[in-house]
Amino acid sequence: MKVWIDQDLCTGDGLCEEIAPDVFFGMDDGLFYVKETASNYGTEKLFDGTANPAGAEGLARFPDSSLESVIEAAEECPGECIFIDVGE
Repeated sequence: MKVWIDQDLCTGDGLCEEIAPDVFFGMDDGLFYVKETASNYGTEKLFDGTANPAGAEGLARFPDSSLESVIEAAEECPGECIFIDVGE
């Protein structure tokens, strides 16, 4: 499964990071992004502030065990900017 944030809709509230810190993180620009951790996939997909792809280009995988918290983050997001792709 994959998730991404539409930064044009992100309000910077940070509820996503509070609910699922293993999937979401905030940057100095006040917006939140998705990350793909080495502990889950053997590689790190966490971008620095100068090269962090926004929107669908920032699509990151997350483990099945995080699905419930990712869904909760999407439901609680005031900007309604979190999109989940459950694949096939």
